[in-house]
Amino acid sequence: MDKVKIKINNREYEADRDATILEACRTAAIEIPTLCYLKEINAIGACRVCLVDVKGARAMPAACVQPIHEGMEIFTNTPAVRAARKANLELILSDHQKDCLSCIRNLDCELRILSADYGVEDEHHFTGRLSAGVPVENEDAAIVRDNNKCIACRRCVAACNDMQGISVIGPNNRGFDISIGCSFGVKLGDVPCIACGQCIVVCPVGALYEKDDTEAVWQAIADPTKHVAVCAAPSIRVTLGECFGNEPGTFVEGKLAASLRRLGFDGVYDMDFSADMTIMEEAAELVERIQNGGKLPLITSCSPGWVKYCEHFFPEFIENLSSCKSPQQMFGAIYKTHYAAKLGLDPKDIFFVSVIPCTAKKFEITREGQSAAGEGIRDVDAAITTRELARMIAKAGILFNELPDEEFDSLAATGSGAGVIFGTSGGVMEAALRTAAETILGEPLEKVDYEEVRGSKGIKTATYKIGAMDVCVAVASGTANAHKLLTAIKNGEMDVQFVEVMACPGGCVCGGGQPTHAAATRNFTDLWSKRAAGLYANDKDKPVRKSHENPLIKELYSEYLGSPGSQKAHEVLHTHYQARSKCVRKPEI
Repeated sequence: MDKVKIKINNREYEADRDATILEACRTAAIEIPTLCYLKEINAIGACRVCLVDVKGARAMPAACVQPIHEGMEIFTNTPAVRAARKANLELILSDHQKDCLSCIRNLDCELRILSADYGVEDEHHFTGRLSAGVPVENEDAAIVRDNNKCIACRRCVAACNDMQGISVIGPNNRGFDISIGCSFGVKLGDVPCIACGQCIVVCPVGALYEKDDTEAVWQAIADPTKHVAVCAAPSIRVTLGECFGNEPGTFVEGKLAASLRRLGFDGVYDMDFSADMTIMEEAAELVERIQNGGKLPLITSCSPGWVKYCEHFFPEFIENLSSCKSPQQMFGAIYKTHYAAKLGLDPKDIFFVSVIPCTAKKFEITREGQSAAGEGIRDVDAAITTRELARMIAKAGILFNELPDEEFDSLAATGSGAGVIFGTSGGVMEAALRTAAETILGEPLEKVDYEEVRGSKGIKTATYKIGAMDVCVAVASGTANAHKLLTAIKNGEMDVQFVEVMACPGGCVCGGGQPTHAAATRNFTDLWSKRAAGLYANDKDKPVRKSHENPLIKELYSEYLGSPGSQKAHEVLHTHYQARSKCVRKPEI
């Protein structure tokens, strides 16, 4: 790539010709503050916090959108620059609700941190028109919106519109009256929001956050009549550590199990086990459809945000969806049926919790067809995000990084490597192929790594020779990419037998319930690669790397389910879907 010579703070540097000032300075190890900017998602120069001084320029440009040129002289830390940034922070704060002590983002709020860095005081130069307070919108099953704290940076809008292709939120009105929300002032429940939570992880303040279910979990743990069990999703073991100062991707499975046990759960389990269960059913479904002329392509159903997207925007593909419940729901279902009987428990006395990377899982537990133990008994009673679990651990005074490594409870402690990689884009596809291929061939695979479906690329395709059969597969992550893929299939431009879709870009490791990071980290750190690497390394080290070779899975089918796809398996582990409107429901006048 062509280089240009520039000066930054009177020092000479070379930078890529097409770089912005922000990017060039970052390459020179100089971090320029931002609030609205997100790389490849939102570059609008709206917050004006990234102002710099450029020699010869009439006004200070926004570094996030200003390209560099040969001979440019940039100053990032002059008194005038610092004063301008401070003034813009004061303007943003002038109509911002500043209840920082009780705010859910008080420790990692980007606005609070920058205000402290630039010495902004409570009493500053500007007095905005702070209203008496906008009602907090918390009727949705997954997402809470508090526009009293919104700074109109539009990062959530860009995530919803450009990254996910949903477009259910945007700016309404202007000036002090501006608010980010749905058209016509309707609630999230009245628009085709899929509850993916990508708006939450990009929000720099506390204007968006997940519906907090931790109090219900605390109450259940304190109730002596309740048996409270928990299972943790595959991706949690490479993200939870970030909430306690560890590098992204740090593998903390042992401390995860130890912390859950110290919180007071009666049973502490690994969702890798139920991921294997999902593969047993999904692989059997794929083989049956391929061999007996069933509806193809088979499309995975473990991502609830994706399933809801399909119901809203591509209802013609509902028949293609696997009828398998997600690993979260399968675990709750099997725990409240088979394991309840083994443990001598009444399903009504079980409170089952999942720790998940996904805000859409909160919606999923409320769906119809998720009550294997009987009407009125949910498979899963509470779904808490990585962030919620971290808050519980902190509130309990547990020193996470000082915990010894412990194993999950033996009842469901063993998951295969295939279950581990469920946490990343392509992982479900690869796990299913390991089992489906051996089922079709009737002999062990020599190679179990399907590397063509790995990676963070939005759409991946591959063709695998399984015996005399060519199996064409496709993987999409992020619903904007799912739209492209499904449109191509719908138009006959692509012929595939098996499709994996995850609602969040990069899969569960980058889910809407994962730890939040400042824009500076998101812009210049490949979170997906670091997190996914931890899962793939653990898969490689596992003694069992195929779901159908998991001894606990074999035992479960032998004792209770019979065979994959059996009547009993369908009663407990499968579900159904429904077409939903993709239109905004306007409020009655």
